[in-house]
Amino acid sequence: MLNIISLGAGVQSSTMALMAAHGEITPMPDCAIFADTQAEPRKVYEWLDWLEKQLPFPVHRVTQGSLFDIIGKKRLNGKYNHMPLPAFTRGKDGKGALLNRSCTADYKIAPIRRKARELLGITGKRSPISPVVVQWIGISTDESQRAKPAREAWIEHRWPLLEMDVSRAGCISWMKLHGYAQPPKSSCTFCPFHDAAQWADLQNNDPVSWAQAVEVDERIRHSRSAQRNATETFLHRSLTPLKDLKFRLKESSPDLFDERTFAVECEGMCGV
Repeated sequence: MLNIISLGAGVQSSTMALMAAHGEITPMPDCAIFADTQAEPRKVYEWLDWLEKQLPFPVHRVTQGSLFDIIGKKRLNGKYNHMPLPAFTRGKDGKGALLNRSCTADYKIAPIRRKARELLGITGKRSPISPVVVQWIGISTDESQRAKPAREAWIEHRWPLLEMDVSRAGCISWMKLHGYAQPPKSSCTFCPFHDAAQWADLQNNDPVSWAQAVEVDERIRHSRSAQRNATETFLHRSLTPLKDLKFRLKESSPDLFDERTFAVECEGMCGV
């Protein structure tokens, strides 16, 4: 049985990996796998560089390619690329709606699954009919609704933080107790599930990531691939261009799509 950590390089998965390194979660994982969308904020990659050196097991970085590069861009035939983000649209009736997404499945789940098959030596072969991989996912008690069984018969999901009754705040406390810094929150720079605090952090503290998010927001504005009945598409739920919004640090009133909603919407593979 292969034990792998699905490493998002955020608070929960980083804490889980370090807990395993300390022997507080057993057995010792065979490896961790980081699915790189190539669109994380700079501080996430810096944290991951540091984290790799602290772990007694290897960290494999895998990727489906750059999510940033394909969003809202036209292909050579003039058609738009598929819209993978859960962006917000204004329909012809003027009402807002949230698009379905495929970014998690395509850029997180699929690359990790491919790497697991490679490590097992079953690439190109028929999948086993019973679990041969235990995939550890960093879901904490305050978002337990994200814990979902694996869709593949050969993978078994495990949630060590739930087993230990650890919340996100508990993860931060554990990191502090052991002398570690608080990990950054892992998510793509242009994720529509950002709350006001995350947008404020990008806008005020990370100009490169903010510029990337603004560019994506502009690209998707009239993407016909988004939704047939949509007239405009936005990253922010207010249906306002990002470049026209001002976010304050220590924002007191978060966006509608705060961490609680993100927990409901996501598949347990992002933001951890």
